[in-house]
Amino acid sequence: MSVEIKISLNEGIYLKDPQDSPLGRNIIKHSILLIEDVGFEGFNFKKLAQEIGSTEASIYRYFENKHSLLIYLVSWYWEWVAYLIKINTINIDNPKKKLEIIIHTFVSASVDDPSTEYVDENKLHSVIIAEGTKAYRTKEVDEENGKGIFKHYKQLITMVAAVILEIKPTFEYPYALASNLFEMSNNHIYFAKHLPKLTDIELEKNIYSEVEKMLNYFAAKLLD
Repeated sequence: MSVEIKISLNEGIYLKDPQDSPLGRNIIKHSILLIEDVGFEGFNFKKLAQEIGSTEASIYRYFENKHSLLIYLVSWYWEWVAYLIKINTINIDNPKKKLEIIIHTFVSASVDDPSTEYVDENKLHSVIIAEGTKAYRTKEVDEENGKGIFKHYKQLITMVAAVILEIKPTFEYPYALASNLFEMSNNHIYFAKHLPKLTDIELEKNIYSEVEKMLNYFAAKLLD
């Protein structure tokens, strides 16, 4: 029997943590499925309420608006990736090997995990690729950043930047490289699926090994 994992997130993102109740977990589960299906613009709490057989008012007890819900989902994913990196590198001392594992984690975090029954990581990954930047590319980003809303992303990038500096202490742009590796892992999957002229990557049945190869190539060139 698997142990269910709870991801700890900034309390400023939600009104009531949805992970702590069956209704809340249902909100998370079906919001991922619905956003993946209709897109963030077409998503609203009325449609979500219909999906879960509840009321809009019940959803508003957990989230102030759909933007807050998207931030929650994106933050959950960032923290999930960080958790996987920590688990996968726990006994690894070689920093180059660590970075390879990190890059692999970036492109493979979409594998569904039974220990998070209310989150379909594969569907969430699709949401992150298509909608994730909408969580922070907004007019309110500076105000929300001041409240620590995006700390999970910054912690993830700081973790990766530290490994980059282990490899090459004199490297001048560790945070830029760390964030670019993460963003590229998502952007080029999106480009390959929808805007193929913007990438050299070709996907085969959602297998992302070519993306992983490209990221390792760039990292090696910059850190040699």
